[in-house]
Amino acid sequence: MRAITQHRYGGPEVLEVVRQPRPTAGPGEVLVKVLAAGVNPADWKIRAGQVRRLGEPPFTLGLDFAGTIEATGEPVYGNTFPPNGAYAEYVVASLDALAPSPLSLDHVHSAALPTAALTAYQPLTQVAAIEPGQRVLIHAAAGGVGHLAVQIAKSRGAYVIGTARQAKHEFLRELGADELIDYTVTDFTEAAHDIDVVLDPISGDYGLRSLETLAPGGILLDVRGTGPDRTAARARAVELDRRYAEIRFAPSADDLRAIADLVDAGRLRVELAQTLPLEHAAKAHELSESGRVTGKIVLTV
Repeated sequence: MRAITQHRYGGPEVLEVVRQPRPTAGPGEVLVKVLAAGVNPADWKIRAGQVRRLGEPPFTLGLDFAGTIEATGEPVYGNTFPPNGAYAEYVVASLDALAPSPLSLDHVHSAALPTAALTAYQPLTQVAAIEPGQRVLIHAAAGGVGHLAVQIAKSRGAYVIGTARQAKHEFLRELGADELIDYTVTDFTEAAHDIDVVLDPISGDYGLRSLETLAPGGILLDVRGTGPDRTAARARAVELDRRYAEIRFAPSADDLRAIADLVDAGRLRVELAQTLPLEHAAKAHELSESGRVTGKIVLTV
């Protein structure tokens, strides 16, 4: 099969197309013919060596896939992890980390969902347990995680405030955002007050500043996964008597089914920034690293 592999850490140019044997499924796993693979910021961070939990290359990147179970032809979507990632024609996936694809989506849109949707869904619905009428602040609201978080929060009856450049405000209003802050001209700490839940995929000083916007009993959901040290943010949360949770998504067949139900009910849509063939994975990484993408990038296989 074809796959995208890297033999060293570095820039997008280290990604190369190779031919390698198909993987073999073990107990509790299935072999999936990949038709599309989502691209996430975690991919280029791993490629560049910012995240080294995998050890040394070679390995294949890719957390998200959509395709068909080779043995049955059933359309599925879900998560897998490097070193045997989704940038390949076939992938082995755990049954606990995949679910039937949303009925209303094609494979490309389905592949854009798993990591970003779970990163938004799990903290908002399970950790913060958003209730109708709560005020929710979503940072990077037009990004891969952010634009899904806006819709998930709205589906639970929240009043949603998003931070994004002015050019992206119309898009976010279409998704249901109630209030928008152009962070390039306005300090969000001056515009957002009495917030019950902040979802922060940026981290850094955003965490510390976001704590100042929270109402008593409010919670900051830090979903960056990797990045700057959070010691100061945790300490400040204690000082202010606010809640702070650092969350990394977990693969979940049940949650993927719930997300598919939201999609098929017309309450959640995923925006595609760009679709590229598998061989152009390096270009996809360049786009992702720019930090200016609205929605998700997907590789077609």
